[in-house]
Amino acid sequence: MRELAGKTAFVTGGAAGIGLALGRAFAQAGMKVMLADIEADALQAAVASLREISPDISGTVCDVADAASVERAAEASFDAFGKVHVVCNNAGVAAGGGIDHVSLDNWRWVIDVNLMGVVHGIKSFLPHIRAHGEGGHIVNTASMAGMHAGLGLSPYHASKFAVVSMSEGLAVQLKPHGIGVSVLCPSYVRTRIGESGRNRPPRYGQSQPLDPASPAAAMLAEIIRNIDAGLAPEVVGARVLSAIHNDELYIFTHPGMRAQVEGRFAAILAAMDEVSPP
Repeated sequence: MRELAGKTAFVTGGAAGIGLALGRAFAQAGMKVMLADIEADALQAAVASLREISPDISGTVCDVADAASVERAAEASFDAFGKVHVVCNNAGVAAGGGIDHVSLDNWRWVIDVNLMGVVHGIKSFLPHIRAHGEGGHIVNTASMAGMHAGLGLSPYHASKFAVVSMSEGLAVQLKPHGIGVSVLCPSYVRTRIGESGRNRPPRYGQSQPLDPASPAAAMLAEIIRNIDAGLAPEVVGARVLSAIHNDELYIFTHPGMRAQVEGRFAAILAAMDEVSPP
């Protein structure tokens, strides 16, 4: 999409972190913005902050793991602004455990938010974008965790690999309709994803504390340190805005992660080379 001014963007996980940075980038580009988030108080504060840039900002409480909640958020967006052109399925959570603690509740929660939240967003907005015929763009937030499985048995990695695959296929299907698709794959960004449990609905049970002496606890501490030292969300917001303008499928933010991706691809190609021709 070359012209964004006057168009409308919908962003999940919009009350903080990357989501709020996306909303700010869109508002500064002259777009109308609907922020959606599960945290009502934080959402209200985020909307107020963006209204310092533009009056065309609104917010709606939304649990992306609940299809009906996303549908209500979509209807609220249409009621507020009419047509929606850019949809950012950005909300995400993290929970682990690895081989030492395979928690089905963790898996269900992470998959429901990180993967099904994207599915719900596409289901609720894609028919609308196709119907108005003005073109549009869908941005699905994955992660570098969707490009290499450095943490082993992890619902976070599994969900992000799925979002990458879904986005790649969706891009091919939507290109003839004038609708672009991007998959955002950042590495460490200064967000509160390490505190995801604050928004964990009771239906997924309580997160079990890790043994402080376990390898999983040490890994978590290292991840939190990397997040605290990570990229500013505003840098990611600007990068996404540029990618939408240029209709880029993959949005990377950390060139230093290239070596890890190359290692995975090299192993795949080497394994292919071991296959004898039929």
